[in-house]
Amino acid sequence: MKIVFMGTPDFARAALEKIIEAGHEVVLCVTQPDKPKGRSGELQISDVKACALEHNIPVFQPVRIKLPENVAELKKYNADIYVVAAFGQILSQEILDIPKFGCVNIHASILPEYRGAAPIQQAILDGKKTTGVTIMQMAAGMDTGDILLQREIPIDRDETGGGLFDKLSVLGGELIVEALPKIEKGEIIPVPQDEEKATKCGKLSKDMGLLDFTKDAESLRNLVRGLNPWPSAYTYLGNKMLKIWKAETLDVLDKDKDREPGTVTAIYKDSFDVLTGDRLLRILEVQLEGKKRMTAKDFLLGYHLNVGDKLGR
Repeated sequence: MKIVFMGTPDFARAALEKIIEAGHEVVLCVTQPDKPKGRSGELQISDVKACALEHNIPVFQPVRIKLPENVAELKKYNADIYVVAAFGQILSQEILDIPKFGCVNIHASILPEYRGAAPIQQAILDGKKTTGVTIMQMAAGMDTGDILLQREIPIDRDETGGGLFDKLSVLGGELIVEALPKIEKGEIIPVPQDEEKATKCGKLSKDMGLLDFTKDAESLRNLVRGLNPWPSAYTYLGNKMLKIWKAETLDVLDKDKDREPGTVTAIYKDSFDVLTGDRLLRILEVQLEGKKRMTAKDFLLGYHLNVGDKLGR
């Protein structure tokens, strides 16, 4: 099929590469405009643009895809279908109606659960045991279209947001390549989403990572996992930010009720324990402000931490 591919980050690139490998004709890649990065302000291209340039595919980078002149540009390519993956802009009904087979989206959850911007991380934050990818026929609403194909995978207990992101990007590429010929042959019966089961998730933000030690230990562990590598979970040790990169829960209740959540209760050679709202949280990997990421063992060799010290502000 002749395809217009719309996407921006590495999650989308994995799908684009699979589509190219499968022999489909990608006539255009639509991605977000180049953005300045770092102190130098040097413009950085998206992962999808980089892939498109490697394969000599035309690139289109509209600031607002809905503008009439941009819609007119899309129509020039006479594509059979538009494939969308983490593009970053909402498509108008006018655009959805352009291609013969409409527009399909690669969404990293088992819809109707986790409609929205950060379904991968949210599944971990909520302590889910499984997640997956949905190929969806796009509609005007946010992730509300009919389901075409779905595949579920388990979430490992120690899985991080970054690790799950990588697994689902590969799965998304495999699933869209499986779906495209079936869509062309009319072999897929679209299934409407059950609105009563729909849930939403918003964008990630840095302030989400602040650890509140009055919460239960498992929720804190999930926050550490889900926000790894970005925006990361963090607390404060004195006046310095302390990022927590890896932690584990302990089935140990604190016997001293006078100690506040966030208090360091024990220090070992390679870890230290912190009191939470219900149990102890064992800290295994950290990064103190101004320092590199390291194991708790290396951190304890260079920082004098005491039982009774309190994390947080």
